[in-house]
Amino acid sequence: MYLHELTDWPRFTWNQEKIAHRLSSVRHEQGRLIGRMETFGFQYRQEAILETLTADVIKSSEIEGERLDLGQVRSSIARRLGMDLGGLKSSDRHIEGVVDLMLDATRHYDQPLTADRLFGWHSALFPTGRSGMRTIQVGFWRDDRKGPMQVVSGPEGRERVHFEAPLAPRLPEEMNSFMDWYNKDTGMDLVLKAGLAHLWFVTLHPFDDGNGRIARAISDMTLARSEKSPQRFYSLSSQILQERASYYDVLEMTQKGTLDVTPWMDWFLACLDHAIQGAQTTLAAVLSKARFWKSMEGVSLNERQHSVLLRLLEGFQGKLSTSKWAKLTKSSQDTALRDILDLVEKGILLKNPEGGRSTSYTLASIPEPE
Repeated sequence: MYLHELTDWPRFTWNQEKIAHRLSSVRHEQGRLIGRMETFGFQYRQEAILETLTADVIKSSEIEGERLDLGQVRSSIARRLGMDLGGLKSSDRHIEGVVDLMLDATRHYDQPLTADRLFGWHSALFPTGRSGMRTIQVGFWRDDRKGPMQVVSGPEGRERVHFEAPLAPRLPEEMNSFMDWYNKDTGMDLVLKAGLAHLWFVTLHPFDDGNGRIARAISDMTLARSEKSPQRFYSLSSQILQERASYYDVLEMTQKGTLDVTPWMDWFLACLDHAIQGAQTTLAAVLSKARFWKSMEGVSLNERQHSVLLRLLEGFQGKLSTSKWAKLTKSSQDTALRDILDLVEKGILLKNPEGGRSTSYTLASIPEPE
């Protein structure tokens, strides 16, 4: 039996003593991170928010096997934050919709969760009414016309069913119960509420697709409520992607267990703790990127140069050569060489000592703040 088939559903319980230490650690790390960010100027905070939200959008989609264009996502978020970065890329409807979902959840964290709001998020995720090659029901609860909602893996004929969601006729009542609980002040710590809301929503799986991304958006919205701030300095989705195997394992175990969801709450808090601590250690890199783009103010860059520099700052693997530049930008070798030599002349790229066919380039050191 699945959770939603149990007699006392949805009366979740957990062992408060077993998760108390985890919760205390998360709250401590939240305070440390927010306190540290308050010591930085407005511009650096905005840059940190931009990088965090970009990572959140990219990684949340990547968990579902979808890779979004980093430059388009970053540009879309920067425009909404009112940041003039120069060289911003135009974004397609799908990316604009994914960004709209994330920003609505975090910037308007204090607004109630309603069916219309969820339908709007779902429509933003799938503006064409399709998920890949499939036509899906968009902006409405699923209707199961093609069979029950199942999470399945394995080859055809030997599929393994990991989870089967409640039947569609139950969804209106189930979702009303979930939203009533979510919008009500029950006195529960909001960090715990973020974890339970995530589990409850993915258990219901109310849409044909996009349930995981919306569940993570609900968690982010609840975490913003817990901090009473729309400013995001850590990415839960990025950490879930790193721990994806254990994420799916604990979800499946929980769905096939009892309404005592202590293991899930413990896992969620541990993952969140790792995410916040990770933000502490990666903050230097975020600020380094911010200083780099600040140093680029007034420097003329074409779209290809901006795109590759962005890749280099995000952790480009291997050495940058003209052939790799040409492949990344879908340009000719001659165009790639001109782009690179222009950046070398401007002091942005450095030529490595190796010559001939091994010629490669690296990013010059980023200036320290004044």
